[in-house]
Amino acid sequence: MIRNGHGEAGGAERPGPGGRRAVRVWCDGCYDMVHYGHSNQLRQARAMGDHLIVGVHTDEEIAKHKGPPVFTQEERYKMVQAIKWVDEVVPAAPYVTTLETLDKYSCDFCVHGNDITLTVDGRDTYEEVKQAGRYRECKRTQGVSTTDLVGRMLLVTKAHHSSQEMSSEYREYADSFGKCPGGRNPWTGVSQFLQTSQKIIQFASGKEPQPGETVIYVAGAFDLFHIGHVDFLEKVHGLAERPYVIAGLHFDQEVNHYKGKNYPIMNLHERTLSVLACRYVSEVVIGAPYSVTAELLDHFKVDLVCHGKTEIVPDKDGSDPYEEPKRRGIFCQIDSGNDLTTDLIVQRIIKNRLEYEARNQKKEAKELAFLEAMSQQEARPERESDCDF
Repeated sequence: MIRNGHGEAGGAERPGPGGRRAVRVWCDGCYDMVHYGHSNQLRQARAMGDHLIVGVHTDEEIAKHKGPPVFTQEERYKMVQAIKWVDEVVPAAPYVTTLETLDKYSCDFCVHGNDITLTVDGRDTYEEVKQAGRYRECKRTQGVSTTDLVGRMLLVTKAHHSSQEMSSEYREYADSFGKCPGGRNPWTGVSQFLQTSQKIIQFASGKEPQPGETVIYVAGAFDLFHIGHVDFLEKVHGLAERPYVIAGLHFDQEVNHYKGKNYPIMNLHERTLSVLACRYVSEVVIGAPYSVTAELLDHFKVDLVCHGKTEIVPDKDGSDPYEEPKRRGIFCQIDSGNDLTTDLIVQRIIKNRLEYEARNQKKEAKELAFLEAMSQQEARPERESDCDF
């Protein structure tokens, strides 16, 4: 078990309000290609109790029930561990959630989104805890899914960028990617994410730098927020005893200028939530300037500016974007020890495209069969009651 502590790594479990016993909440899942939809589920689950424990399935279990994961289990464990609402991570959690698992970790109940998770033979993985009354549901985040993100990578379109209309090609993809013959269920597919100020407030800490804290600024695309970003931010966070890390996120058009192709895969609004969910980040600058300016450094009273080992692309005028912090002697390059990049993730997806499409078709076929069985079960009592007249 990996312990985190809510908000800050390493914190101990605290009693509930008024000194009552802490309510312990269980979540579990694959958490493959972790995105802000996963984070929002865990945020909602944490709000239902005092201590959140998250079980993450192994590569073997996922391959058996769903198909091959994009990320390794070790990568997925660490990604979930980095989400600020998670207190503990349980590696190698069983795919089917049982009362035995909840009791083993002293959890009062488990929480899952309002979609369905099925075993390889089409059974509801939460059936046992539902029947025992130890199941709670949270709202699924509209506008994001692993299916959608995979499609953006494969299509190489820019329809997902902010200020861009969804193209007819992308709409066609949204209606067909991984679709099995026979229909579409309400959980699989693509919809557009609509950012709101309320969602940002829910994800943001709302805390300003306090006296004695070291303000550290980092900037980039932080696209498809992944374990490479987490390792970098963890190293940055560890540079000071009391760090306050500000992440500057570049506009979509800026990222596309220096990354090319259809980057960023996630638009600015989506990337904002992904980074805000990270326990090592205190604040996000939405649409930060590409060059770190004197005005920015003075406004946020920045003590240190950090960049990873990736190439520093010159600004449009050919200047070094870190010229000002270097002049002030506050620039630092950090080696995270992780070479994973967004490009490498896209390569993983492209390499295994057919497997991922087959996985989505298999998943949807199971869900549609389950829905059909449920509708028939609900219709049966109505037919029986009709015979009473």
